[in-house]
Amino acid sequence: MGTTQLEAAPEPKYWHLKTVLSEALDSEFAVGEILPNERDLAARFGVARATLRQALEQLELEGRLQRRRGVGTTVAPPRVGVDVSATGHDWPGASGDAWQAVDCVRDAAPAAVADMLETAPDESVHVLRRTRVSHGQPVAAELLYVPAASVPDLTAIDAPSGAARARAVLRELQRLGLDGQDRAVELGSARADDAKELDRLPGAPVLVVTTRYFSEGTTAAVSMATYRADTCRLTFGDTPDVEIHHAPHTQAS
Repeated sequence: MGTTQLEAAPEPKYWHLKTVLSEALDSEFAVGEILPNERDLAARFGVARATLRQALEQLELEGRLQRRRGVGTTVAPPRVGVDVSATGHDWPGASGDAWQAVDCVRDAAPAAVADMLETAPDESVHVLRRTRVSHGQPVAAELLYVPAASVPDLTAIDAPSGAARARAVLRELQRLGLDGQDRAVELGSARADDAKELDRLPGAPVLVVTTRYFSEGTTAAVSMATYRADTCRLTFGDTPDVEIHHAPHTQAS
């Protein structure tokens, strides 16, 4: 990486530095290569480490860099296209679903989810944890909230806990008529649990897709899916009315 004069740049220093670094990534570094440490980079470009971190964080957000535990900052591969369209109009767990069930517990939903489900704040619902893998790497983690009223016959199924219980809940959902769904996207930061599952650092940028599933005039389930922003490029097909938000994401399990 060569040096450059940043003082005369009209835009903020970190933004101009981001552009210079991006050009260097294209010409001097291969995918997976580890960048020099922050001290060396800051000295080479004559900027404060805080300015350098701002530029690196922006490049990570744009999917150009990855911070990996025990490795450092590496050049990211091209983003993987992940289809999140709802053109199939199917329940979670239907044939062709790309998600894998991990666990299922009974717990109260977070306040925002309880409002969508129209359940009492302390009412216990089924909380399913699922993961999504693409090209051999984890790209998303999901919490699916299903009230007991949506799966009234679940007690007849011998699946007390874990992934088996999750699959049982998903099977029962298929018995309902799906009236439709709506979906919203927001930019957020990875919580500790999601970061661990996605092999990211806590606070790393993520894309959160919230989906509400409707049946017989009520919200029958709510999905909170957290996608890696550094490796995922979400595609929506011909799904209409996708809402885009840029607000801090808070999510509780």
